[in-house]
Parts: sequence; C-alpha cells; structure tokens
Amino acid sequence: MECVEGTKPGRPAKARIGEQFVKGGLISEAQLEQALRRQSQVGGQFGSLLIEMGFVAINDLLEYLSKKFGVPAENLFSLRVDAQTLRMIPLDTMQEKKIMPVSADANTLTLAMVNPQDMTAIGELEFKLGKKIKPVVVPAFMMAAALKSLKAGGLDGLHGETLAELVAMERGEESPQLTSLLRYLIKSGASDMVLCAGAPPSLKIGNSLKRMALPALTPADCEKYAREMLPSHGWEHFSQHNDFGFGATYRGIGRFRITAYRQRQSVALALRPISEKVPSLAQLRLPEWLAEYALRPYGLILVSGPAGHGKSTTLASLVDIINTKRGCNIITLEDPIEYLHKHKMSNVCQREIGRDTPTFFEGIRHVFRQAPDVVVVGELRDKETFRIALQAANSGHLVLSTAHAENATAIIERAINMFEPHEQNHIRLMLAESLILSIFQCLIPQREGVGRVPAIEKFINSHRLRKFIREGKTHQIRSQMQSGAEDFMGIDLALAELNKKGLIDFDAGAVYAEDRQFYQELVQKPGPRK
Repeated sequence: MECVEGTKPGRPAKARIGEQFVKGGLISEAQLEQALRRQSQVGGQFGSLLIEMGFVAINDLLEYLSKKFGVPAENLFSLRVDAQTLRMIPLDTMQEKKIMPVSADANTLTLAMVNPQDMTAIGELEFKLGKKIKPVVVPAFMMAAALKSLKAGGLDGLHGETLAELVAMERGEESPQLTSLLRYLIKSGASDMVLCAGAPPSLKIGNSLKRMALPALTPADCEKYAREMLPSHGWEHFSQHNDFGFGATYRGIGRFRITAYRQRQSVALALRPISEKVPSLAQLRLPEWLAEYALRPYGLILVSGPAGHGKSTTLASLVDIINTKRGCNIITLEDPIEYLHKHKMSNVCQREIGRDTPTFFEGIRHVFRQAPDVVVVGELRDKETFRIALQAANSGHLVLSTAHAENATAIIERAINMFEPHEQNHIRLMLAESLILSIFQCLIPQREGVGRVPAIEKFINSHRLRKFIREGKTHQIRSQMQSGAEDFMGIDLALAELNKKGLIDFDAGAVYAEDRQFYQELVQKPGPRK
C-alpha cells in the first residue's frame, strides 16, 4: 500500500492513519503510540479504537474518512432505515462486502460502505438493481455492529428505530455505567456532557456538540442516571418541579455541576466538570487588573455573558483572590455550589439555593445578620434580590454577582428596568454610586488546539461613566467610546485584539461581534509601529 503523504514510509497503515490525525491536531504523538500499543493487544479497527479510548470524537473520524475517500461520511447509528430499503440487498451480500443500503429513490440508491472505493461491488449492484449507486463512507465498527444486529433481529423486527436503537436492543446491554461516562467527560476536555433520550451521550467541545460513538440512550437510561446522581431530597423536588440543579463530587473522578430537567416526558441531564481547585486569572487567561477591583473594600462587581461562557468560574476566581489576600467573612449564595472554597485568610460560608436557603431573595434578605464583608450572589434574577444587593454595596460591603446580558452596559439598564418607573431614578443613583466594575465575557474557540479564549468587554465606573449612568445615557457610551478608552473597551476591540495575536480566527470572533463591519475594520487596521 502506498504511503499517505506526510507520513513515515514503511509504517503499517494503522500508524499512517494515526499520523494523519496527529498532523490534523486531533491527537498527540503520545496518544498515537498508546493507541498502537492497545491495537496490537486487542486488535480491531484503528479509528474505532481511537474513539473507544476517548482520543477522537465520532465527528472527527467521519470528517477524516470523508476527506480520505472523497465521498460524504455518515454516522450510521443516527440513520433510520426502513425494512423495504434494506431488502434491496441480501443480508449475506451486505456482510460479505460490508455495505448497507440506507435510502433510495426511483433512480438512486445511497449505499453505506466501509470501502467506498470498491468499484466492483458498486458496478455489480448498479447492474442488478438498475439504479445509480451513491456511496457514503461509514466507520467499520458501526457497519459491523449494525449488520450483526440485523442478522440477529431480522428485517421484520424493524419498527422505525434508528440503527443505534436496534444495536442496543440486540446486544441486550445496559447503557454505559455512569462512572465510565464521567471519566470520559473529564478525559475528553469537553465543557459539558448532555444525556438525552433518543441520542447518544453528547459532548460540548469548543462551542460545538459532538456525539459519542455509542447507541442512543433510552428514557429508562436517562432516568436511571438521574436517580443515581440526585440526592434523596433532589428526586422528590425534581418530581414536583421537573427541574433540579446541584453539585456532586465523585471520588477519584472529580466534581460536577449537574442539571436534571424533563423534555418530551423523559429525563434529560446536563453535566459540567468543575475543577477541584479554583483556577487563577492567569489560568483562565483573564486580565490581572481584575484582581485590583476584587480587593476593593466595598461596591458592586457584575459579570455578564452568554450561558456556558465561564461567568461562574470568573466569579470563583475573584472570590479566591479575596480569600487569599484579605481576612474577611465571605457569604456566597449559589445555585448550585460549583467550586468548593477552602478557608484561607478569609472564612468562606457557601449556601446552596434549595438546600441551605429557599431562594436568592430569602438568602440575601438575612445576609446582614451574618456579619458579611463580601457577599457573592450567583445570579441577580429579580428586583428584590438586586435591591438588597445594592443596599449591601452602598453600606460598606463588597458584592459580586453574575447576570445574563448582551454587553457590559446593557446589564445596567436591564437592572434599572426591573423596577417600577417611580423607583427607577432612585435605583439609578444608587447604582451609579455603588458600581465598581461591569464586565462582559464570551469564550471564543482557539485558532489551534482544543479550548476557548475569553474576550472581555470592560466598563470601569470612572467619574465620567458614572455621569452617564446618572443621566440615563449608558447607551451613548458604546457610540462615543467605540474606539476604546481606559475605562471602557467594547467587545469588538477585544475580539480584534485576540485575532491580531493569532489566538482566534476572524469568523470565530465575528459570531460574537456587536458590529461586524467595525470588527472587520479593526482586524484589517495595522497595529502601531514599534
């Protein structure tokens, strides 16, 4: 067999395939060697082995196969193939040639093939069926599992299931053990795992969802996982409200934020790994100047951004700075508790919504009796919680919180608009006096490698910006200071800076740009001469 371009001559085909994955940045040299050793011990298809070891996602393997053979690639487990289509080719022929018909019309048959370059098989079928064959490539392990299931269950056993569901039924196997899924989530480096009936366990890597090479989960699978994870009081709460979030630590694996919810009358779960150690600003690639504001004795700090873009982690990092450098009493209200803070110079009392206090409002309503110096509110969800947070910030306490908003100035107006018109002016004045800093952050996929880079919009409440708040003109800040200033830098400037440093692609930044044209102009504008 000819050597693939860019690989080492004389190496076996499985090594050459692996080298293409290394070259594409999908696996490391060390992972390649591990997989080769494992393959020599247990055999099997090399690409399938990479998936089983957690080194490659199914979508990456499909993309590789498509490029290699020059035809579309399909996730065979996601297809619904009717019995009539399958009967177009005898099962013995499918097994012999490792093929499977997946769809047909009057003139064309779409044929899943392990080797779509088998022109002999394609020619024979075109002659016998009188149809043009459209080949698509599928991984060998999927083809083997699907054909084995068809042979065992027979075509008459099909009732609209996906092939993944048929495989699961034929094997009679239980779904993967929960601990196995949790270990895989940690090893994959994904930000989240989603467990939902009708789809395989799925990972969020970067900002994309990638399905694992496993059969689809059933409603019973998802309920089993939920019952296994939820605390005793949690299942009762979930049964009543159809929604429950909590944090859990699994010894030897790690800590996770878990959210259970109902969809289509079945249980679904979102799992997010949380580091046992609170990450530093440097580890999060956040600016070090944030520490200066975290160490202020009083005032309000707001962190906003899209869901899943690290607001809670940023807040935890700021709390850890205070905990490390100040001797004070820190009270947190979290839903759920994610990072577990150890007492350092400060005492950190963490209260979980639903377990230690019913709501954010109930928790913060009594906070003044708890001798706090710093109050951390996981999210400002309603006007009463926000009102007390403002009172705390105005009476000598430092208050930190997160909120959902489209930028660092929008959160200011959104908070004010929570209140009745006759209250808004008073709230505006309180906010102008108490706000220290508002930042908006979003995580952008890196240009190379796995992971995301934060883009930070900053609003430092300087004397001139305080005047904008008092006069209700925060919307003018974005137009008057579009080119940036010491106390305000918009998201477009932050994205352009990341692009110029080579950290993100233009298109990845454009997704989060407020003004795409302005962002493009910033990217194309040459930097200052040195």
